Amino acid sequence: MFVFLSKFLPLFVFPLGFIALLIVAALLWRRGQRALLVAALIVLWLGSSRYVAYAMVRSLESRYSPPPVLSHVDAIVVLGGGTRGSDPPRPMTEINEAGDWILYGAKLYHDGLAPIVLVTGGSIEWLTPEGIAAEANDMSALMKLLDVPPESLWLEAQSRNTYENAFYSQRMLAEAGMDDILLITSAMHMPRSVPLFEAQGLNVTPAPTDFLVSDAEWAHLWRGGPTVTLVNLLPNVEYLTYTTRAMKEYIGLFVYRLRGWF
Repeated sequence: MFVFLSKFLPLFVFPLGFIALLIVAALLWRRGQRALLVAALIVLWLGSSRYVAYAMVRSLESRYSPPPVLSHVDAIVVLGGGTRGSDPPRPMTEINEAGDWILYGAKLYHDGLAPIVLVTGGSIEWLTPEGIAAEANDMSALMKLLDVPPESLWLEAQSRNTYENAFYSQRMLAEAGMDDILLITSAMHMPRSVPLFEAQGLNVTPAPTDFLVSDAEWAHLWRGGPTVTLVNLLPNVEYLTYTTRAMKEYIGLFVYRLRGWF
């Protein structure tokens, strides 16, 4: 039930869902219609502004910087979320924007930082079409294409959220007497992931990737001139997506703390 509610309820808090609720309320409450429609417009404008989106993303991504030097560890743990399954008409397992995680994990393995790559990610029954493989299987297929040998690949395919990623990964690692890991996920997801894995008793070195806002982009945002400022103020669906993703992480941090998971 928790997994379902964690996927369902935030939809009404994220900008698009909240805007829909405001519009529905405006249709039902004629006296407050104008105020509700103005509120919906404000939420849409702010949520899809590059300034708001970048500020929210940056507040998460800046918490863990890539270490200047990485030391040898027991295992590299790569979280799921970077793949699309090989179901037709796709000719093979594909990567999405978060596919950086898989590329970076393979790179660090070939750099000799760990003998094991543990890919973690299952599937949610009611969200996944029948017959579709778990994320860990898709990630494993791509790792093999990147010349990570099968004997170095461990698959954790039970987890349905980040807490379960940490829980089941720790159990696999503990059976082999391992507790030092390099953790790979997006920079924005790292503030939620690190404390979850540490709460399981693992020694975690964050190795963030998939940064949405670079230092140069952040600096340019504030000194781009009047033309750039005007464009940045206009609504943009890409930045609405950024804002939504950042809100998802903040909601996750809040809920996971309430549950005492870290």
